[in-house]
Amino acid sequence: MPELPEVEVARRGIDAPLRGARVEHVRRGKALRWPLGCPPAKLRGLVIGPIVRRGKYLWLPLAQPGGHAAGGLLWHLGMSGSLGLLTAPRAAGPHDHFDLVTDRGTLRLTDPRRFGAVVFSRGLDVDPAARLLARLGAEPFDPALTPAGFHAGLARRHAPIKSVLLAGDLVVGAGNIYACEALFAAGIHPALAADRISRPRAARLLAALRQTLARALDRGGSTLRDFADAHGVAGSYQAEAAVYARAGQPCPRCGAPVRRRLIGQRSTYFCSRCQKR
Repeated sequence: MPELPEVEVARRGIDAPLRGARVEHVRRGKALRWPLGCPPAKLRGLVIGPIVRRGKYLWLPLAQPGGHAAGGLLWHLGMSGSLGLLTAPRAAGPHDHFDLVTDRGTLRLTDPRRFGAVVFSRGLDVDPAARLLARLGAEPFDPALTPAGFHAGLARRHAPIKSVLLAGDLVVGAGNIYACEALFAAGIHPALAADRISRPRAARLLAALRQTLARALDRGGSTLRDFADAHGVAGSYQAEAAVYARAGQPCPRCGAPVRRRLIGQRSTYFCSRCQKR
């Protein structure tokens, strides 16, 4: 599933090329997770502004040619989606479900499982965008997210720390691979209850999460199945993962076998010797 690094990589790949582009028309394939929410013809002639990311959502603001705000499109890549920026016409395939055709190319959402979505909203602070974003936690690189605040949030949660990270209501961006890697880097067992993590360990975990996500961004995200950026380049972070998908292989730190177990119905990889409860 595309997580924060992959979505941010996608944003970086389309922001500059599409900023100021004029929408010419929309092509829709099979229905996605949620309806578009406006007639496609309403988007024709609108101009794309600076693209921003919130959690795993991308917001493409739209304006009238004269500059008057005209809402925007909230994009989500779902479980298997990816964005491609086509500079030349290309016939849509069976999994290409949404094309935003502009005078600078076509932004195409490809999504084999169709859990992704493109939704029109008049703003980020009104529905449906406000409702979809309401439960998102802090951005991991936001300076307002302090170690003390992070620890206070953990203290109110009794679930395993791995599940708390994946929930995204405390901090966004810790998908399965990145949660496993951050917990390993911080030396914290993934099944440890969040409210049992001390203030120093919480600070260490927040730093590890930030370092893990920053490294993933440097590597273009992770390509476990079919993720590629908007220009077709695959991510490479997964090749340097310390524990993720390495069950039975030696821990890079102590040599003990990496273990796998289900936590919250998600495969979790860890070293029982290096990661303490």
